[in-house]
Amino acid sequence: MTEHAKLYIDGAWVEPDPEEPRRWITVVNPATEEGVAQVAAGSEADLDAAVQAAHRAFPTFSQVTREERLSLLEGLLAAYRRRLPEIAAAMTTEVGIPRSFSEPVQANIGERHLETAIEVLKGYPFEEDWGHAGTTRLVREPVGVCGLISPWNWPMNQVIVKVAPALAVGCTMVLKPSQYSPLSALLLAEAVEEAGVPAGVFNMVNGPGSTLGAALAGHPLVDMVSITGSTEVGASVARAAAASIKRVSQELGGKSAYIIFDDVVDLGKVVKGGVRGCMRNSGQSCNAPTRMLVVQAVYDQVVELAAQVADDLKVGDPQDHDTFLGPVAGKKQYEAVLEYIRSGVAEGARLVAGGPERPAGLERGYYVKPTVFADVKNTMRIAREEIFGPVLSIIPFEDEAEAVALANDSPYGLSGYVSSGDPERARRVARALRTGMVHLNGATTDLTAPFGGYKQSGNGREWGQFGLEDFLEVKAIMGYRRKEKA
Repeated sequence: MTEHAKLYIDGAWVEPDPEEPRRWITVVNPATEEGVAQVAAGSEADLDAAVQAAHRAFPTFSQVTREERLSLLEGLLAAYRRRLPEIAAAMTTEVGIPRSFSEPVQANIGERHLETAIEVLKGYPFEEDWGHAGTTRLVREPVGVCGLISPWNWPMNQVIVKVAPALAVGCTMVLKPSQYSPLSALLLAEAVEEAGVPAGVFNMVNGPGSTLGAALAGHPLVDMVSITGSTEVGASVARAAAASIKRVSQELGGKSAYIIFDDVVDLGKVVKGGVRGCMRNSGQSCNAPTRMLVVQAVYDQVVELAAQVADDLKVGDPQDHDTFLGPVAGKKQYEAVLEYIRSGVAEGARLVAGGPERPAGLERGYYVKPTVFADVKNTMRIAREEIFGPVLSIIPFEDEAEAVALANDSPYGLSGYVSSGDPERARRVARALRTGMVHLNGATTDLTAPFGGYKQSGNGREWGQFGLEDFLEVKAIMGYRRKEKA
């Protein structure tokens, strides 16, 4: 078992505060249920030291030029690329992400977000004249010290979409990665150090979110918190931040609807895309299409197709390149997903694929069969709550109005998916959905578009220009230009 004994604070790898009891995070490989590493867990005293370092660094770093920040980001991109295979391997070990997904998608998307941040920064208008007379100057300035709290399900995606824009605009920061994915985060911190990011600008403290998350959010020297996690965790962080009236940007849960009309060109392709989209990453994606809404005319056909697609997905060792679904991320998650599957059966949904039993031949590891329920009512727990596992609910509808009503009848509003052979109907439904994003007819993700949701899915936006603006304050300087006399 490897040991990582230090935290990254004020530009150096340091031992945790010796005055505090020594604590460790044991990283468990979810494919084997065995401990693979121990990582030093910081205390609230360590977190305070990191915040103090970021606070000291802000006055200087906030004034560095755009060109200097671009140079730092380009250096970070180069250092990240050199570590990309190692980062991918770490995510496979700590979270169970299959190798077929960890490097080409999960690690690669961190690289792409860094590239996007660089391109946005090159042309972003931090200052502009405003008003009819043009005498007011708008100035966009870094918000200050940022507390960044990231999850385990997309480790590098969610770290980079916070770190990159914060660096781009001149913020300083303290990163608190998930305790379940600290190994990939340590590699990122090494890349930051190699890139020459000044001392105190980037700090990282590993540890349990239950204590450090609240301490970071409530710290009086933290100006903003960016949190990605469950809706419950997001609410907890917001409460901790409320006393100091700081900005809280939240990217939280989802229960996205995947709407299928009977005029699609290729029904089999559409169903396959929906099932695989739900099951990919073992169902542990906040924007996964976990509710498949199907018009009655093709409902029975879709149920049969979806069950077949799920049954054909390979579940197994994440080190195997042919594996589609690895394990879920840990014992707690495994038990929660199985409980949801049992609740679906108990509430009367029809189980057409998968179930709570272990996949054949996998006696160890937190593996869950890709599970599909038909005849689901939108009032059932499996249709309303975020399961965060490979579980799909299929719900019938009669017409377009009912499809929209069912899709919007959710506490969440992160994403939506619409498949129709009529482009005008697809666009009309997209506009009616109360979600932050909509994918029409299998459209892929646009990394320059805003990522975020409505309702309990959060209140911030990440990615591209919108992500950068989350870390900016706007100042109006009136009388900046003198108005010419007539």
